[in-house]
Amino acid sequence: MHQTKTYKFYFLGLLVLLLLLFFINISLGSVTIPFKNTLATILGNNSSNQSWSYIIWNYRIPKAITAILVGGSLALSGLLMQTLFRNPLAGPFVLGISSGSSLGVALLIMGTGLFSSIFSFNIFNNISLIIASSLGSFLVLLAVLSIATKVKDTMSLLIIGLMFGSITGAVVSVLSYFSSAEKLKQYTYWSFGSLGDLSWYQLALLSIIICIGIALSIMSIKPLNAFLLGENYAQSVGVKIKKSRLIIIIATGLLAGSITAFAGPIAFIGLAVPHLTRQIFNTTDHKTLVPAVLLYGALLMLLCDTIAQFPGSDSVLPINAITSIVGAPVVIWLLIRKRKMVF
Repeated sequence: MHQTKTYKFYFLGLLVLLLLLFFINISLGSVTIPFKNTLATILGNNSSNQSWSYIIWNYRIPKAITAILVGGSLALSGLLMQTLFRNPLAGPFVLGISSGSSLGVALLIMGTGLFSSIFSFNIFNNISLIIASSLGSFLVLLAVLSIATKVKDTMSLLIIGLMFGSITGAVVSVLSYFSSAEKLKQYTYWSFGSLGDLSWYQLALLSIIICIGIALSIMSIKPLNAFLLGENYAQSVGVKIKKSRLIIIIATGLLAGSITAFAGPIAFIGLAVPHLTRQIFNTTDHKTLVPAVLLYGALLMLLCDTIAQFPGSDSVLPINAITSIVGAPVVIWLLIRKRKMVF
């Protein structure tokens, strides 16, 4: 009972911290807006400066919500993969989903003129990238799912996912070699990741997909706990291995695939946050870990986005660079500590 109360206290503290960081995040940017005006605008009071209200409601708030969705989804999908494969180095993109998205975008940007003409960059730039990325990740996910029904060994599935990533990465490299400097620059810019390009409609669509992925993850809590002790144990306690594996893969595909499609490939959050959460909560129970990684992922992503704002400057650092700078030391620290974890 004491442990439950402690966890409730932790979750309450994390929610308060998330709310505080949310307000700090939307208060920062290239345009200086006083915090009291930001708070008044959110509470519905009329602002003396209409342009401030427009910036807050149409740019900063959607970007902050996107950061919360991206961080939570990547952290949760990383937890799912690490548990399924019982591998501390498994991440949300270990099945090649991110590589499939990258291939779809690479074909759109650096592919033939006929393919690129299907989507007009001048008119449908953001939408075309989302469609191409979604198609790429969906096709790779479909291939992985078809193989997952035939492969009995989970480790073989992990290797196959890595091979899919290698193949798609090789195709992207070939396209990059033959691409013009302008097209290569466009693709590189997309690979940096971005949280500020989504409209409210796109944000609503992303939220629906992520909610489905979270719901599937919650349904898989019991199988995930059983997988920690191996597939033989999971089968002995009544877990249907193939069905549970498919549900976990679909959940990961929805979470990681949609994030890559809407925000680009964002590194380290999915790898670092699950380890950090296990260290802080000192538990492997997914009933606690699932909501915990969602909160910690959202917090870390909001923090990285706040750092990327470069307060008081017009410059915005690439979000991928910030997540790597923050995430890599966390992974190194965990490896140095060498605390025993169950996988």
